[in-house]
Amino acid sequence: MSNYHEDHIEEMEDDYDMDDPADDMIDENQERGVRDSDSEDDDYGPSNDKIPDTSSADARKGKDIQGIPWERLAITREKYRQTRLEQYKNYENVPNSGEEAMKDCKPTEKGGMYYEFRQNTRSVKSTILHFQLRNLVWATSKHDVYLMSHFSVLHWSALSGKDTELMNVQGHVAPREKHPGSLLEGFSQTQVSTLAVKDNLLVAGGFQGELICKHLDREGISFCCRTTYDDNAITNAVEIFNSSSGAVHFIASNNDSGVRDYDMERFQLCKHFQFEWPVNHTSLSPDRKVVVIVGDDPDGLLIDANSGKTLHSMKGHRDYSFASAWSPDGRTFATGNQDKTCRIWDVRNLSKAVHVLRGNLGAIRSIRFTSDGQFMSMAEPADFVHIYDVKSDYNRRQELDFFGEISGMSFSPDTDALFVGVWDRTYGSLLQFGRLYNHSYLDSLC
Repeated sequence: MSNYHEDHIEEMEDDYDMDDPADDMIDENQERGVRDSDSEDDDYGPSNDKIPDTSSADARKGKDIQGIPWERLAITREKYRQTRLEQYKNYENVPNSGEEAMKDCKPTEKGGMYYEFRQNTRSVKSTILHFQLRNLVWATSKHDVYLMSHFSVLHWSALSGKDTELMNVQGHVAPREKHPGSLLEGFSQTQVSTLAVKDNLLVAGGFQGELICKHLDREGISFCCRTTYDDNAITNAVEIFNSSSGAVHFIASNNDSGVRDYDMERFQLCKHFQFEWPVNHTSLSPDRKVVVIVGDDPDGLLIDANSGKTLHSMKGHRDYSFASAWSPDGRTFATGNQDKTCRIWDVRNLSKAVHVLRGNLGAIRSIRFTSDGQFMSMAEPADFVHIYDVKSDYNRRQELDFFGEISGMSFSPDTDALFVGVWDRTYGSLLQFGRLYNHSYLDSLC
């Protein structure tokens, strides 16, 4: 992934202000970077608080799900959407990769309805610290969501509607537990680049290779370490999993081209594989035998999880990849790329992707499957999340359409809920959608 430079970020930080979109849409529709602190929060925080939450009942009455008062603006939603589609600049490491990749894409049928809008929570400000890394929202149940809000790691309860700060990395963070290999001195002013939460473990990765681990059922921080002291050390992604023996592990993907497997039962590094390019994301197969590796190369890799040996190379993408995910079936997986496509692969024949799915605005920066394998969602940098019906062979999809940069998305483990973090100066929030079930069989019993 791109190196983090403050001047580069400032060039890309084009916040569009929905208070007056007609003024902003001319030159501020570009995939953007970061605020390196929350110093700008005062600029948009108060206006954010004035906008009430939106419920499903409000939406049914015709209210915009984000609370945008289109009736008072000098532009219609339809016109602003069209302008965004025409003028948004996708970030590419390989010039014209998006145009080239469009030739491979299959047509799909839009109009599916699998998840319906439930709630837009304005009090939760989900933020981003690197424009290419969008894995900062995680749901551990349909009621529990974890996300980054500037320097705070928050837990938000859908039941109470309240958020709780679990960790603040603006100051000093150090482990309360003593384990071999843990940096007892901890870290100060950590910039969190990525996050992962599963069951009772939360892992935050930082710009300087920091890894901060917290057990949600314990007080304080459990473990701190640094993957590398390399200058190019940013932690791009973290995946938590249970080994075949049931032990809790996580995999960290780093910009130093390394992939590291940490055993959280023993609190130690147990495997370290090096590659020829920075690794942006990894996904472990359901049977724990192979790993998908994607990064700063158009080709992806399938490696042996135990030895790190490359088993296959996946060719087809035109740019760098930042997302991957396995279907629960263990046979297919997806990769997301800056060429604006998500490619579906079948491990039984990796000579080419079996499906090439396109986005509207830009790179596919996050991919998730539901735990039952029925749906796959892919998130663009901004404005769109696409939900595909896997059983339709990816031919039918639902399109979630809103405005704002996407900090992350997550299905609840029971598949009942989908949460999407939206980062915007005025309309930043947490969007909640609920799964629709087909109960037509009940009608036949009447």
